Amino acid sequence: MTAPAPQAAVAPARPDAGHATGSPASITGREQSRARYPDETGFVERDGVRVFYEVYGSGRPTVLLLPTWSIIHSRFWKLQIPDLARRCRVITFDPRGNGRSDRPSTAEAYAEAEYAADALAVMDATATERAVLVSLSMGAQRALILASDHPERVAGAVFVGAALPFGTRSPGRNPAAAFMAPAESDEGWNTYNGHYWRRDFRGFLEFFFGECFSEAHSTKPIDDAVGWGLETDPESLILSELAPGLRDRAEVVARARRVRCPVLVVHGSDDHIRPQRHAELLARATGGRLMMIEGGGHIPNVRNPIQFNLALREFLASLSGAAR
Repeated sequence: MTAPAPQAAVAPARPDAGHATGSPASITGREQSRARYPDETGFVERDGVRVFYEVYGSGRPTVLLLPTWSIIHSRFWKLQIPDLARRCRVITFDPRGNGRSDRPSTAEAYAEAEYAADALAVMDATATERAVLVSLSMGAQRALILASDHPERVAGAVFVGAALPFGTRSPGRNPAAAFMAPAESDEGWNTYNGHYWRRDFRGFLEFFFGECFSEAHSTKPIDDAVGWGLETDPESLILSELAPGLRDRAEVVARARRVRCPVLVVHGSDDHIRPQRHAELLARATGGRLMMIEGGGHIPNVRNPIQFNLALREFLASLSGAAR
């Protein structure tokens, strides 16, 4: 599944991101204040879908913070951007389906190859020849596509809580037929269900992010994530769940073995979404280094930002040393 070379139109950002049916309303008025605001913003457009991006800083290397699942937008990197932008150039973009990016109306438009093509389009629009990719959870799929199919564009890759199909499904994730059939109950992982999302989307978000942030005292990040989740809608998220992605363990391993850039795999020891074994498999297949965050959940860059940011600094410094 090779991401096509994008033919993207580029447009400057404007206050009202919504521009057509399926587009988001402006979130500018209710957005929380930021520790660091972008130096440049804009949109790329591919096949009628507009994707919003931001650029911070001007140092080296360029770090591309990839979007994760469309359940949240790029603000989940808010604890990394200010630190990185002091010494690097940083690019983020909202996934199709959330934030200021469009909400396509077909499952195919949410395919992993499309997210990877969006990343290339954003890199082209920002004159970025190569970047270090940092991905969380579902972002690992598009990062792996980019690193295996476009190695000349990827200087390094960091995978956090990687959600890759290594054979064992994550809790609650069912085949498409079961996902779209009414669940037996409204308890626990039974809420990971299309019918339930249409009935009580907030209820699902509160349960899901409670599992993502398994650490104690996580009320604030859970509230943030639920709020970002409410900026999309159940139908868009259902389409993203039904969209084509990497198929199975054999494809993931084959792609991982084609990765030639340095790799860092980060995983929380208390991740309720993806097992530690998957991180070990990914590190082994890519020849990368595995870093376990003791007691960390599925989104350790938010709950353990100092530890994560220092590890990211060290990784970026190692790339500079290798280049010299």
